[in-house]
Amino acid sequence: MNKETIRILHTNDVHSHFTYWPQMTRFIQQQRQETRMQGEELIVVDLGDHIDRSNFFTEATLGKGNVTLLNEAGYDIVTIGNNEGITLDHDDLKTLYDGASFEVIVGNLESKNQLNPSWLKRSTIYTTAQGTKIGFVSATADFRLFYDKLGWETTEPRQAIIDEATALQPYVDFIVCLSHLGRYEDELLAQECPELTVIFGAHTHHVFLHGEVHHGVLLTGGGKYGQYIGELTLQYDEAQRKIVYRNTRLLDCSQLPKEQDDAAFEVALIEEARNQQQEPLFHLPKFFNKEWYHHSQLSRFFAEALFAQIEGDCAMFHAGIFKDDLHEGDVTAYDLHRILPHPINVCVVELSGAQLKEAYLQSFNEEWPRKEMKGLGFRGVILGKMLHYKMSLNTYHELEVNGQVVDPKKYYKLITLDMYTFGFFFPSFKYAPKEYILPYFLRDIFKHYAQKIFI
Repeated sequence: MNKETIRILHTNDVHSHFTYWPQMTRFIQQQRQETRMQGEELIVVDLGDHIDRSNFFTEATLGKGNVTLLNEAGYDIVTIGNNEGITLDHDDLKTLYDGASFEVIVGNLESKNQLNPSWLKRSTIYTTAQGTKIGFVSATADFRLFYDKLGWETTEPRQAIIDEATALQPYVDFIVCLSHLGRYEDELLAQECPELTVIFGAHTHHVFLHGEVHHGVLLTGGGKYGQYIGELTLQYDEAQRKIVYRNTRLLDCSQLPKEQDDAAFEVALIEEARNQQQEPLFHLPKFFNKEWYHHSQLSRFFAEALFAQIEGDCAMFHAGIFKDDLHEGDVTAYDLHRILPHPINVCVVELSGAQLKEAYLQSFNEEWPRKEMKGLGFRGVILGKMLHYKMSLNTYHELEVNGQVVDPKKYYKLITLDMYTFGFFFPSFKYAPKEYILPYFLRDIFKHYAQKIFI
């Protein structure tokens, strides 16, 4: 045969949403059988952010449960997203894929002070049954400040892909890229590296039902949360040594054949994890309420926890971080995760008095309290009111911190949430000096303080 048909199934940004996972797994396995019978090649890839610690199954297994699911489905090659890369501490990421039956490629990540994990490869060459050699390159989004604090070193992702593609080119028939960079980075990459046949896209959750072509490079995008499985079909002509046909589409996972037990799948995963995490973390002596439009027992206790563990002059966070009340009695990891599921870190931002007052006034934006939001790590319902601790305006409309009027030129340390530092809420935070408190999530800060107070 002069022409070989190669199909690549791809998923991205599942974020531990397993509503359609049983259907997806069966589909992948069925396609594996069918392509084998038809003499075609099937390769299955994931583009990162498969894990999300807002799901208690992922939280309890620190992502290794997700790896088991990928193994069972029969994936061949995956890359990592920021949810794998910066929501696990160094040792947990280093061992995450130890039991993987697939390859993991990331071209712009290395361990800073230790040997790289055995699973980490910069690229790989996949050889089909007919001998066609496909180069797979990859990179993940460069959250450098986070990776650095966690003991990893990242390099500029597009350049890492270009360098790896250049190195692979003499040894392969064509090259494809697993990108966790986002739509606009992919478009730039297509311009800078036209040697790529396809860029499988992720991170920005964009949806390209039939792909888009930029500078001759085919770009894909499969949304989020397991909504779609992407299917790329290629024909490689051995005589001409080139691809003569390529077509891509997205398959709506909600339309894949269902079985009776599918609806209970995700519930069973979480219940299993919950059964393994039943040991009490601490005993809460009274009911702690949540409120989304003003202060609550939970918010006041959390503010105490921040000041007890982190050096800062004042604090600010939104009330919507608390998804539920916390009941009197023994509190387990599941209970704490239920009220604070977000993969969000605390951050200390250094601001001048003038900048701090500007941010304080901005925080009263009337649209924010009822704003429904998903992203930036937030996994709540609405943002809720912005709450302030050890900072307020006096009767002269002057900002006071710890009872003292702020000096516009003096610098103050504001304890806040990392999601505010990316420029979407407070532009001044993006470029201000800051320290991310890693690897601890909000629930960790809460837990550590509660375990000291409620012995």
